[in-house]
This record gives sequence, C-alpha cells and structure tokens, in this order.
Amino acid sequence: MNKAELRYGIFMPPFHALDEDPTLCLERDLDLIRHLDKLGYDEAWIGEHHSGGFEIIAAPELFIAAAAVQTNRIRLGTGVMSLPYHHPFMVAGRIAQLDHQTRGRAMFGFGPGLLNSDAQMLGIEAHTQRDRMGEAIDVITRLLDGEIVTKEADWFTLREGRMQLGPYKGRRPHLAATSTITPNGAVLAGRYGLGVLSVAAASKDGFSRLDYNWGITQETAAKHGTVVEAANWRLMAPMHIAETRQQAIDDLTYGFDKWSDYAFKMSPVGPASIGLGPPDQMIESQSAVIGTVDDAVEQLERYWEKTGGFGCMLILAHEWASPEATLKSFELIARQVAPRFAARNDRRSRSYYWMGEHVEAFTRAREGAMELAIKKHEEAKA
Repeated sequence: MNKAELRYGIFMPPFHALDEDPTLCLERDLDLIRHLDKLGYDEAWIGEHHSGGFEIIAAPELFIAAAAVQTNRIRLGTGVMSLPYHHPFMVAGRIAQLDHQTRGRAMFGFGPGLLNSDAQMLGIEAHTQRDRMGEAIDVITRLLDGEIVTKEADWFTLREGRMQLGPYKGRRPHLAATSTITPNGAVLAGRYGLGVLSVAAASKDGFSRLDYNWGITQETAAKHGTVVEAANWRLMAPMHIAETRQQAIDDLTYGFDKWSDYAFKMSPVGPASIGLGPPDQMIESQSAVIGTVDDAVEQLERYWEKTGGFGCMLILAHEWASPEATLKSFELIARQVAPRFAARNDRRSRSYYWMGEHVEAFTRAREGAMELAIKKHEEAKA
C-alpha cells in the first residue's frame, strides 16, 4: 500500500441526543454526507439499530437510497446490517436493488448485531448471533453469485432460492465483515473474500490485534482460494480536530457528556466498553484524536506502522461537538491532514523553495531581459 492511496470516510451509527427533533437529526445526517461528498471524502458507512433512542436509523438501505441521489461520487455502505435480524434471501434482494439504484456506489457491511436490546426484542439469544451471521453470509454470497440455494437452518428456511435481479453489471457488490477483537469477522472475511471493517481499532485491545486479525484474514483466504486486499481493509476511530488542542477539547462540551451518558445505557462501564473514556484519558491513551492537524497525522502514522498499510480511515461520526465545529473538523482533515499524510504537496514545496533559493538570479535574468527589450526598441526607433 501507498500512503497516497489511503481513502477517508466516516462511520455513522448515528448518535443523536434526546433533546433534538429526530426528523431534523436525520436531515443533518444527510447534510453531513453531502458536505463530505463536496470535500472529496471517499466513503460513508451508516448503521442499523432499533433501540436506545440515540442511534435512530433502522434501515441504512433507505438512508443510502436518499443520500445517493443527493451526492455525486462518495460511496455509501451499510455499517452494518445486523444479519441475524433478517432472512438472508431478503437481504440479498435489497443488496441487488440498491446496487442498481446507486449505479454500483453502494457497499454492504455485515455484523452480528451490536445492541443486545435489539436482539432481546426479536427473541434472539446473544450466543447465537455470530453463528447466524456466518450462515447468512454464506447464503447471501452464493445468491449474489447466481447460485440456486436450498438451506434449512434453525432460524430460516430457503427452498431453491434464486434471485430474479442480479447485481449491477453482473458482479458481486463490495461486501465487508466487521472485525473487533475476536477473530470471527477476520475468518469470515477471508473465507468469502470480503472487505474488513476494524471497528475497534481505537481501543487498546483492538489496536493490539489489528495486524494479528488481518493475518488471520489472509491465511483464511489462502486456505479457501479467495482474494483479500489491504485496499479493502478499513479502520474506524474517533477524531475531532481544531486549530488548537484546547479548542478541540472545548468543542466537546457541546455533546460529549450526552454521548457518554448513552454509553452507560449500553454498558455498565460506559465508554470503556469500546475502549474510550473522558477526553483527557483518550488523548493520553491515543484511543481518539482530540487535538490538531499534527495530532491527526501522528495517529495516522501510528495506524500505518501497526498495520503495514490499509485502505481507508473511517472517522466515527460522534456529534461530540456542535454541527458547525464538526463540519470544520472534517474540512481540516480533508484540507490539511490527508494531503500532509500522503505528502501530496511535496512537489509543490520543492518547487516553492527552489524558486526562493534562486530568487536573486531569476530576478536579475528577468530585469536583464526587460532592459534588453527596451534597448532593442530604442535602437529600432532610432
């Protein structure tokens, strides 16, 4: 991998506090996608949740369908579809349709389901979710590849299932599996040739296992004869940057405490359940970037060194800061962080300093040429 090839995007659960109108919150999510599209961001992944009141998108496919007609180039993914909640035949059908509607811009991330409260309402036992995810991926990939599938599972039945609508341009759209700390997602990605969404990259344990789990993905792919590429490996982590670190910290007074309170509704240990914590702790542990352009570049270098190169940096859309400060942060990342990390301005810099080093010689040459032109004019006139 080359640093210049690194893509940038967001992972949008989304998070919205209870003191705002939900309709306007969803509209703000669309505004953010449009803003990122104009800034040149490459990807946006949208989550699926059904309880808790904060993460209010229940059908990321519907959101993507709306966002696709309001944007031009950004790719849009489900981040992620909770496969144990859906019949895999229906999932495959929605994937194929959205693949056509977006002209191939849609991507599909899969997971077992994050919120146990969702599973409880559906009568799904937590210990079954990862196995169900694997069973569903097997069926979905086979259907998208044009197979006729018969499958009897303890949670779904499929009899000679076949898709009436194939994928856009006849090829399987981009699919990705979530990978946290356990190797489950890495194994599935390798077995079926999927992309990888490392959604725990910010936590201490998740960071420590990044290269290990990617190695499992590669080993499993080799065993099953599939192909996995680092370009399809994505790391997710929180970032919020401003002109100064203190400004970035101050920005978080807008919404961090509200988000933290929600985290305690998900887990007794709150943000610590996903490796996060109070801003000062996250800065010290490097589990989040809350600071400046320099801090963000340093974090990217840290991830790059740990992984040996990956395909896309997904920034958690957390709404810790105000909408205005959030948009500014994403703009700074696009304008200053990404080009600096990829050394996109190196040639410009070399040209800039080369010209400065020779300014006197270039000036003498220009002035001499002007004097000569004047002299020739006067001679011709005489």
